[in-house]
Order: sequence, then structure tokens, then C-alpha cells
Amino acid sequence: MLPFTFRSYKRKLTLYRKSFRKFLFVTEKEPPGGINQLTKNTEPEVWKEVDCLTCANCCKKMTPTFTQQDLKRIAAHFNQTPEAFKKKWLKKDRSGDLVNKNQPCQFLNLEDNKCSIYEIRPVDCSGFPHLSKRTWSDYAYIHRQNLDYCPATFKMVEKIKLLVESGNAAKKQAK
Repeated sequence: MLPFTFRSYKRKLTLYRKSFRKFLFVTEKEPPGGINQLTKNTEPEVWKEVDCLTCANCCKKMTPTFTQQDLKRIAAHFNQTPEAFKKKWLKKDRSGDLVNKNQPCQFLNLEDNKCSIYEIRPVDCSGFPHLSKRTWSDYAYIHRQNLDYCPATFKMVEKIKLLVESGNAAKKQAK
């Protein structure tokens, strides 16, 4: 299977954004039976098709939320106090969370799309895009948000939507 490129993602996003967002909204309110297991089973397939290093859009267009543990760990890596690190790199957003002051992320190498603090990156980064982190209904709104930024999220929603709709079609035929 050919890798899913950022260019093809942007083209497909334009075509399918509205239907995918509607699917996410509907299934958040009324999750189809078995969707959580389907998500866990589908996630490995997504990662076979998506290479984050060809994109890094999350690091270019979004910012992680830094926990206090992230702040302490990363500041120590730079031999800084958490306060000094926070003053240099972070700000509070509208909800009071600590986020990057600038975009793209200061730790992203724009030449190779690699994170310079990958081993100690924020927990929010290490879990992104949170494809099967929680139940579908708990995270469908996150998928709606990430759909515009992340090819892996797009691929996951594309695959789940196809599986759910084909399952519904099979059920209708059986009746």
C-alpha cells in the first residue's frame, strides 16, 4: 500500500471533511456497537499507511498542553528551573493551560520534521493523535478537531466510517 502523503491528505480532506465531521458527531452521540474495539483493531492499520515524519503538521500548527511533570522533566533536561523554562517557551492559554508561545514548536527540526526532545516530549505529544486513547464517544470531539491537522486521524475516521457503514449495509441485507 502506498503511504498516505500530506498532499493527498489535504486534497481528500477538502472532499470529505463535511461527511467525516458529521459521522463523528452522529457516532459520538450514538456510538455503533463494537466501535471501541473496531478503533483499537484499526489503529495499527492506520500507522502502516501514515508516516508522521512526512507531515509534522501537529508540531507546525498545534501546541501540546504541558503538564507540571512535563515542565519539570523538560526543564531539567535543559538545566533550567521550571520557571525559567516556562518564561522562555510557554504561555497560558484561555483555559489556563501551559502551551507553546510560538508555532511551529520550538523543538521541531523543520528540515527533517524530527523532535529534538522526542524521548522526553510532553505526554500530550507522545499520545497524539489519541486514536484509541479512550472510548469513541469520549474522544470523537477530539477526532473532529484533529481531522483538520492530522492525516492519521483522517485515515482512522475514513476506515472506521467505511467499516461502520458496510456493517450497517450488511445488517440491512440480512433482514
